[in-house]
Amino acid sequence: MKILVTICCLFLSLSFAATAQPTIPLYQKVPGMLHVPSKERYDSVRQGAYHVANPTLTIYLPEKSRATGAAVIVCPGGGYGMLVMGNEGDKIARYFADHGVAAFVLKYRLPDEERMINKSIAPLQDAQTAIKTVRQRAREWGIDTSRIGIMGFSAGGHLASSASVHFEDPAITPGGISLRPDFSILVYPVISMGALGHTGSRENLLGKNPSPQLVEKFSSDLQVTGETPPALLIHSSDDKGVVVYNSINYYSALQKNGVLAEMHIYPEGDHGFVLKWPLEDWMPLCLQFMKRIRMLN
Repeated sequence: MKILVTICCLFLSLSFAATAQPTIPLYQKVPGMLHVPSKERYDSVRQGAYHVANPTLTIYLPEKSRATGAAVIVCPGGGYGMLVMGNEGDKIARYFADHGVAAFVLKYRLPDEERMINKSIAPLQDAQTAIKTVRQRAREWGIDTSRIGIMGFSAGGHLASSASVHFEDPAITPGGISLRPDFSILVYPVISMGALGHTGSRENLLGKNPSPQLVEKFSSDLQVTGETPPALLIHSSDDKGVVVYNSINYYSALQKNGVLAEMHIYPEGDHGFVLKWPLEDWMPLCLQFMKRIRMLN
């Protein structure tokens, strides 16, 4: 019996190793970090990452026979205080890969003034480095460099929108690589760092008393230009965590600047509805949007 149990455990461990997704560090040396012991940890029950100081990309590639050449970098939410790596990360990436889209879950740094020289730009540095990395290794991963998008949930939506409006004001050295995402998908996103935004996200990212200039810079609806990439926004009217006007104002700014945009507002769902709803209830909207803007074959 002991032999049988040992064999079964060995088989399961080998199976897990065979199906585990590869994860790569985002940097050889993480920029702007102070020499303070890391407190980073992962809660396997909640599938949440905390005190993230070592950013990574987890890679989900589709089968070659189904690959479309499109790619999405996925930014989980969590108010810039933690990362919801399961329902807003890995599950989303698997869905994309199953439908022929390469997906990369970004475990980005969480702002921490004790560990970072400038905590406000650390997540944006990670998002821009993720875009740069995927473009640099696009041939290796079977990706079209002109069809790389970014997706984010809640505070991750703020990060995705920040990457969409600050690519010409980079927080990293581009090295001749475009940092502009080709499209964005923003799900109940934090957009404003002002009164309409999410207090916890603002304080975690910018501090308790940020300057008006910093608030304006990181309010994505105030930074839209005609070069901002097309966006799909998904929100619910009854969102009590991040009010729906975050999406509405970003959509309006895109419209005023002649940028293609699509928005879906559910009457009910509250904040974080993807934690409760089956993926098939809303993820097809993302694939349909990508087809409409010619990001899918």
